[in-house]
Amino acid sequence: MKTPPTSALASTLPQDAQSILELAAHSLFGVFAGASEGMLLVDAKARVVWINEQYRRFLPALGYAQESDFVGHAVSSVVQNTQMHRVLETGKPILIDLLTNKAGTFVVSRIPIKDDAGRVIGALGIVLFDHPETTLQPLISKFARMQRELDDARRELAGQRRNKYTFASFVGSSPAATEVKRQARRAAQSSSPVLLLGETGTGKELLAHAIHASSPRSSAALVSVNIAAIPDTLLEAEFFGVAPGAYTGADRKGRQGKFKLADGGTLFLDEIGDMPPGLQAKLLRALQEGEIEPLGSNQLISVDVRVVAATSRDLHALVREGKFREDLFYRLNVLPIRVPPLRERASDIPALIELLAEDMSLRNGTAAPEFSNQAVALLMHQHWRGNIRELRNVLEQALLRSDALRIEAGFLEQLLRESGVEPAPKILESAPTVSATPRQADLRPLAEQVAELEAEALAAALQATHGNKVAAAKLLGISRAKLYALQASELSEINTID
Repeated sequence: MKTPPTSALASTLPQDAQSILELAAHSLFGVFAGASEGMLLVDAKARVVWINEQYRRFLPALGYAQESDFVGHAVSSVVQNTQMHRVLETGKPILIDLLTNKAGTFVVSRIPIKDDAGRVIGALGIVLFDHPETTLQPLISKFARMQRELDDARRELAGQRRNKYTFASFVGSSPAATEVKRQARRAAQSSSPVLLLGETGTGKELLAHAIHASSPRSSAALVSVNIAAIPDTLLEAEFFGVAPGAYTGADRKGRQGKFKLADGGTLFLDEIGDMPPGLQAKLLRALQEGEIEPLGSNQLISVDVRVVAATSRDLHALVREGKFREDLFYRLNVLPIRVPPLRERASDIPALIELLAEDMSLRNGTAAPEFSNQAVALLMHQHWRGNIRELRNVLEQALLRSDALRIEAGFLEQLLRESGVEPAPKILESAPTVSATPRQADLRPLAEQVAELEAEALAAALQATHGNKVAAAKLLGISRAKLYALQASELSEINTID
């Protein structure tokens, strides 16, 4: 609210128009005072200097017996939840707002008062309605409903962002897969750093998401940083943020780093082995002290972050070579989890084939292909240097390049060779196929047929692993004791025949 500068208007407005403008400006205060349910005035220091007659009726409810206990005091100390100081600081009005305090809930307006030079010299608070629950019930109900819907949408969106993967997303029931999920579930209940070790494409990022989703921090954010994908010169700003105006071209409002964004939640540091030495000391301090210092700032900011790191590199070797700080390694290596390569969990490959093929068919809008027994056997015995990522690539090529709904081993062999990969030998070439009419050879005791199939599978596994019994047992998804028992049974049968 500002009185018009009459000297500037005198030369441009007729005398009667100027008089009307001056009268309107001077009488506006009186109009507000008489028409409102209450009004108070504060000075530039946010002290209450005046209240009108209507406002005095709120004093008992606010806890004041007389006007002198209220007027002359800072408005923030006598009116709960006031925003008058904000109006004084910004010089901008708050035209419609809901205020709730000891006296009730009110619809209020707050208007800055300025002098002829435009300086804020005070603010006017106006109570428009003192019973909004009755006079504005339809509007308040609609606002409350919209607020609930917005809160629900935010929670749902936050849940989708946080829980991208769970432990159910880590497909596999092999001993290796079962063990890594057991370790990860235990790690999820701790607040200590987790270090995921394993070759590229084994599912380390998926496990990091699953650990967060099962942890007490699951309601907060999971923030991921791929260190290998960010230039060294930008990593510090990416981690710790940038203070306002820290350098030429920096955002005037500053920029929060990943540590601050993950406050209260989990920070996933992928490819931690690629972190430059100069930043390792600052990361160590952030982990030990729980404090970060934004780029260009001299203020420390406290953060509460649980770190899950991952690497496909040999950190022990990097420490020996002086490329990775030993103290940072020990800080991260509190709960190490080795994620097994795909060749150590070959029995999970049929389930992975089914899941990946179905996912790709849904994305491409095509029917899911069927893989023959020989094709599955071929995929089970590939070396898979790229692990699940490489398997997905092969399946995607097969899906897009094949016109048939059934994928055969011969087609996969050709596809692998074109990719520069030598296909593994097919060990289930003689796998029995189901026929509509049973053959006479199949009409034998079931135990005899099962024993024959076990012997064939055992021989094939030993051939594929060049006689390595430990690897053969893992390939078949059985214990070494079971493998030895099968061998003993086979030898016993041979001796009986002899």
